[in-house]
Amino acid sequence: MKKIFLINGGKAFAHSHGRLNATLHDIAAEHLTAAGFEIRRTTIDAGYDIETEIENHLWADALIHQFPAWWMGVPWTVKKYLDEVLTAGHGRLYANDGRSRAHPERHYGSGGLLDNRRYMISTTWNAPQEAFTDPAQFFEGRGVDAVFFPFHKALEFLGMSGLPTFLATDVIKAPAVDVTLSRYRQHLGEVFGNAA
Repeated sequence: MKKIFLINGGKAFAHSHGRLNATLHDIAAEHLTAAGFEIRRTTIDAGYDIETEIENHLWADALIHQFPAWWMGVPWTVKKYLDEVLTAGHGRLYANDGRSRAHPERHYGSGGLLDNRRYMISTTWNAPQEAFTDPAQFFEGRGVDAVFFPFHKALEFLGMSGLPTFLATDVIKAPAVDVTLSRYRQHLGEVFGNAA
């Protein structure tokens, strides 16, 4: 992996103004550039050209999606981005749903054209860590990746495979920004390596 496309789906909430997601997006750019990667960046709320976004998906070896959780999912602007870019990318990002009358052994979701490409989610939540890990709490111990199951499947539909998710928790009620930024740098180093 030498080329990474960074997609910032951060939102300017009344109480947060989207600063943490923007900061994490910037840290990824700084870390990966220092580690020798080529990067391209999009901030969804700043606007985007669909054809350019398709080209960025084709160019990249890996994507990093940065966004806050919004009502137990991605912000609607991130979903809109996926709807527009992935739909327009038919024939380039995916051929079809994978099935074929001539080859009934092929399964749904196997028609992606982005094999050998990876993706990573970096997400911010107000929920505390134990809300994801404790079976007696809100997410029943299922973890953040279970909450984002449809998002993972959308990218896997393209043929991509996932890298470990980064989860920043308790970002409103008990923010520990310096700790979160340090943890993210460590996560990036573990997933992509550090500067040579």
